[in-house]
Amino acid sequence: MKADGTDVTRLTNHNAEDYYPSWSPDGNRIAFSSKRDGNFEIYAMKVDRPHITRLTHSPDVDQDPTWAPSGNRIAFSSKRDGNFEIYVMKADGTDVTRLTNHNAEDYYPSWSPDGNRIAFSSKRDGNFEIYAMKVDRPHITRLTHSPDVDQDPTWAPSGNRIAFSSKRDGNFEIYVMKADGTDVTRLTNHNAEDYYPSWSPF
Repeated sequence: MKADGTDVTRLTNHNAEDYYPSWSPDGNRIAFSSKRDGNFEIYAMKVDRPHITRLTHSPDVDQDPTWAPSGNRIAFSSKRDGNFEIYVMKADGTDVTRLTNHNAEDYYPSWSPDGNRIAFSSKRDGNFEIYAMKVDRPHITRLTHSPDVDQDPTWAPSGNRIAFSSKRDGNFEIYVMKADGTDVTRLTNHNAEDYYPSWSPF
């Protein structure tokens, strides 16, 4: 749809579930996760010509695709090795590389604007918190310290802030923090659940 909510257009038409759309940096393609071949895999399509290409071929769930700023790679979460971990692959689905290796669940990868880091949510310290790692050297840094769920991280275009959803104040609200995890600010305040923040490009 347009940014003001008008001109809603349906892009997929299948009796399976399609989730987690992610724009390519050039705005020409959308990656998403779908059960159309029996289990959740990652697919991509052109926005103006929705011919759909399957990118992953896994016996278990692949989801949460997110494009690298360069457009040549896609990060995603997958259960292919027993529990959810963060992976990266080329934009055509080849050269799949596992980035995390932990017995807890890792979800919701998000690239930094410079393409050097990925933020994600993990239960590795007991409940879902936000973490970040360098893509080429996956040393992992914990960014949030909350008694409840922090998830859905997304980097500001400047790279200096991360928005996320959190249940730390009783129900899910949208928050923003500096990229090092400091200066957490609550943006929404409603008794309904607020999820999946997404920054505008500017």
